Amino acid sequence: MRSSHAPSRAWLAAGALLGLLTVAGAALSAHLPDRLLAPGGRDSLRAAVQVIGWHAAALLAAALWMRDAAWRRLVHVACLCLLTGTACFSIGVCVPALGGRHLGRLAPTGGILQMAGWLLLAISTLGRPRRRDG
Repeated sequence: MRSSHAPSRAWLAAGALLGLLTVAGAALSAHLPDRLLAPGGRDSLRAAVQVIGWHAAALLAAALWMRDAAWRRLVHVACLCLLTGTACFSIGVCVPALGGRHLGRLAPTGGILQMAGWLLLAISTLGRPRRRDG
């Protein structure tokens, strides 16, 4: 029984850590001196932090849904897409905002992964929920 909840616990932890990054990122985007930011960097940081926050909540909800979902593996893949996509998107947006070089297609690739995660979550709701034992 313990191992059956391991993936959902890992995704709960990942969602909570993204929540932590959301708060830290919000503080940084509000308080970093302008000299440390590229032109328009503060707005880019704020947008990235907002996306991280949305996906923190999504991972938490998906981890809870995974416990009842008929297609648990699909929810697991959705979570993987959401987390990987959020990391790619955020890094791709934040590095240039902080004066670093543009990272090519990293941000758009992250966005595509995020959309795939959301689509997989939607598909996962089409199966019959698992029956709860005990």
